[in-house]
Amino acid sequence: MHSFQNKTFFISGASRGIGKAIALKLASAGANIIIASKSTEEHPKLGGTIYTSANEIEKAGGKALAVQCDIRDEEMIVKAVQLGVQKFGGIDGVINNASAISLTDTQNTESKRFDLMHDINVRGTFLVTKHCVPHLLKSDNAHILTLSPPINLNPKWFGPHVAYTISKYNMSMLAMGWAEEFKELGIAANSLWPVTTIATSAVNNLLGGETLMKMSRTPEILADAAFYVLQQEAKNYTGHQLLDENVLAQAGITDFDKYAVTPGGKLYRDLFID
Repeated sequence: MHSFQNKTFFISGASRGIGKAIALKLASAGANIIIASKSTEEHPKLGGTIYTSANEIEKAGGKALAVQCDIRDEEMIVKAVQLGVQKFGGIDGVINNASAISLTDTQNTESKRFDLMHDINVRGTFLVTKHCVPHLLKSDNAHILTLSPPINLNPKWFGPHVAYTISKYNMSMLAMGWAEEFKELGIAANSLWPVTTIATSAVNNLLGGETLMKMSRTPEILADAAFYVLQQEAKNYTGHQLLDENVLAQAGITDFDKYAVTPGGKLYRDLFID
């Protein structure tokens, strides 16, 4: 199991939600976090900025670099990577967390929404990883972890929101491709997805409101799962489409009730989980 002390992680979308929870968990073990997110001003419905996230990371025991970065813009990605390397000396892990969602059918998916999902989920994930790879190659235990689902070809996951589904599956295919591409170079690539919905602003504002929030788990379940994955020997732990419950079971954790927003209550299974 590898230590996170003075290791550096580039996390897209780390100003709130799952990305911030992972950042805080890594920071608690002494990691450096490059917060690559768009938010520099508080959004009334979403909350959190790169600066508030940086403050929390430093309070948790890590070091933070807040960089405004829209991963649709390749120049911003390049700059964020450069600034991170200048400050911390390298990059040991990439967490592709930033994502756009629209659970709309074909006729109700506007072209700009289709483009947004593919620009962030697919192109952005690809470019963030591409520009971090030269630095990952210098790490003694490099990981790429992408927040995307196991590829499930059950038609029910395509029919209602095909544009979103293919964008998320593309992220998982990128992770599969990188596992094969970099397996001889010592860089691990895996995807990670929750079994249940996670209590984030996306769930509250876009999916099911307060009712679904109460049937969800907190982002800390994914943070703990990511923490375990990123400790593993990169050359041996790669090419997996992981689920949070399975990862935590590997870590010896089988009681998940502490992660429930409503302990003992009914939980709602996440998208792409039959």
